[in-house]
Amino acid sequence: MIRLRPYQEEIARAVLESVESRLGMTFSVEIARQGGKNELSAILEVVLLTLHVESGGSIVKAAPTFRPQNIISMERLKQRLEDLGYGGVWRSEMGYVIALGAARCLFLSAEGNSSVMGHTADILLEMDEAQDILREKYTREFRPMGSASNCTTVLYGTAWDDATLLEEVKQANLELQRKDGRRRHFSFDWQAVASHNDDYRRYVEAERERLGENHPLFLTQYALVPIHGGGRLLDTRQLALLQGGHPRRQRREEGKFYVAGIDLAGEELPTEEYENVRLPRRARDATAIVIAEVSAPPAEEVLPVGPQINVVELFSRTGVEHHRVYPEMVAMLKDLWDCRRVVVDATGLGEVVASFLRKPLGSRVQGLKFTPQSKSELGFNLLAAVNSGRLKVFQGDGSTEYRQLMAELEKARVHYRANQTMDFHVDPAEGHDDLLMALALAVEAARDCQTRPVRVYRRG
Repeated sequence: MIRLRPYQEEIARAVLESVESRLGMTFSVEIARQGGKNELSAILEVVLLTLHVESGGSIVKAAPTFRPQNIISMERLKQRLEDLGYGGVWRSEMGYVIALGAARCLFLSAEGNSSVMGHTADILLEMDEAQDILREKYTREFRPMGSASNCTTVLYGTAWDDATLLEEVKQANLELQRKDGRRRHFSFDWQAVASHNDDYRRYVEAERERLGENHPLFLTQYALVPIHGGGRLLDTRQLALLQGGHPRRQRREEGKFYVAGIDLAGEELPTEEYENVRLPRRARDATAIVIAEVSAPPAEEVLPVGPQINVVELFSRTGVEHHRVYPEMVAMLKDLWDCRRVVVDATGLGEVVASFLRKPLGSRVQGLKFTPQSKSELGFNLLAAVNSGRLKVFQGDGSTEYRQLMAELEKARVHYRANQTMDFHVDPAEGHDDLLMALALAVEAARDCQTRPVRVYRRG
C-alpha cells in the first residue's frame, strides 16, 4: 500500500477536488528537493487514470527535457501502476503515452524547440520543474491545452530567482488566496519534509554544513527562498570568513599537500610549435596562480564537508607573454611547491599551455575550459568553500598580490540564470578578475583530493 505524507495528502486533496468539480484551478507546488513531489505527481496520475478508465480523457505532463526528466516520470508511473495491481492492464503507446483503459497520460517536452501544439489536456495539466520552463512556452503552447475543458493545472518545482514561471504563478496564487481564502499555493521546505523523515533531515543538515545556509542552491532547493537576479558575489560576512590566521609561505613544507589554480592572460604565445597562433592582446591581463595547502577535515568532525583549503601563495604577472612566464610557472609548481594537482584555465590557447605544463608535471595537470556550465559549477563550489569556512586566505601582508585578490573578491558580481546556473566576474570597468578565477580553479583542484600523510622510509 502506497502512503502519502500529510503534506502530500493536503496537496492531493485540493487538486482532486478541483479536477472532479471542474473548478479549473491553477496550483503552484514547491516541495524541497527530494521531498516527494514526483511521488505525489505519480499517485495523482494513477488515481485520475483509474477514475477516468471508462470515461476517458488525457493528462498532460510536461518537463524541461524529455530525457531524462520525462523518462524518469514515466518509469515512476509504470511502477506505481504495477504496485497497485495494474500489471498487464496498463499499456504504453508511441513512446510517450501511458494508458489505462480509455484514459491516457502524455509526457511532453517543454524545451523551447519542442513541437507540442495540438495536444489536449482534459483531466489535468502538470508542469514539472516549472522554474526551468520558459514563460512564453507555457503561455503559448501548454496553457491553452486545457481551455476547452476548464482543466486543472499544477506547476511543481523549487524556488530559483524572482523571474521564473513558477515564481510568477506563485505570486498570482498568493494574491488570489488573499482575496477568496482558497489555497492555491503549497510550499513545504526541507524542515517540513524532515519532520517525517530522519534520514532526510540528516542529509540536508550535512548539505547545509557543506554549502552554507546562505548558499544559493541551499536557499532555493531546500529552504525554498528565491534569490534576486544578481549583486555582489560575496557579502561582508563571507569576506570575513575568508580571513585566515596562517602566514604566507614561499615554499612547501615537508609532509604537506598542495594544489594550484591557474588563470591565464589572453596573450599571444609565440613558440616554435605555435608561432603563427595569436590571441588579441589584453595588455593589462595577468597570468595568475593561487597555491593552496589542502588538509583533511578533523577526524572528530561529525559531518565532514570536504578538505580545508588554505591559500599560502599568490603569483601574478601582467602583460607578460606565456612563453616568458612558462619557466617561472614550472619552477613554482614543480620545484617550490610540488603541487599534486593543478587546474588550468584551458580556454582558447590555455589548452596549449596546459599541454606544455603536462610535460614536466604529467597527469597532475588538468585543463578546464570555461563554459557557462563549468564556470557556474566553479562559482557554486567557491561559495560552498567560503560559506563552510573551509577556504582561508593567508594573513594580510600588505603585498600587491594580496591587496589585488581582496579587491577582486570585494568587487566580484554574480548573475543568476535559468536552470540553476550562475555567472560571476568583476565588471571590467572596476578591474580584473584573474586572481579570483585562479582561486576558484584552486578550489576545484582541491575537490575530491585524497590527502594522505607522506610516508618516510628509513633503512635498517
